[in-house]
Amino acid sequence: MPFLFSLLVIALMVAAMVDIIRRDDAQVRYLPKMAWVIIVILLPLIGSLLWFAIGREYSEAGLRIPRIPRMRPAARPAAARPEPRPTPPVDARSTEQQIADLDREIEEWRLRQEIEKRRREGGDSSSGAADAPR
Repeated sequence: MPFLFSLLVIALMVAAMVDIIRRDDAQVRYLPKMAWVIIVILLPLIGSLLWFAIGREYSEAGLRIPRIPRMRPAARPAAARPEPRPTPPVDARSTEQQIADLDREIEEWRLRQEIEKRRREGGDSSSGAADAPR
């Protein structure tokens, strides 16, 4: 009887090792794969039982335990639907027309500054001119 129990533990350990090694990293829960391998080697019976009970990620069609709620992996929205790139605005004007528009805009700002400067000087000179003798 102890011989049969030992064979059963070894078979369980081998099955757990094969299952751990063949699983993808995303299908392993709570610990990295290497840690599960070490646990199963050092503690064959307990490690194998722990692996099949809590370490293995079962598919939706697989074994379900109703008392333990399963967390589903979050869907990655960026991978599912790529975000559309904004299209650059279409400008039908030629380069020369754009440069001419910029030149007009620069000239407008220069004239506005000159007008503002003259208003300030005109305001100062008009108040100074009123005080000047006639």
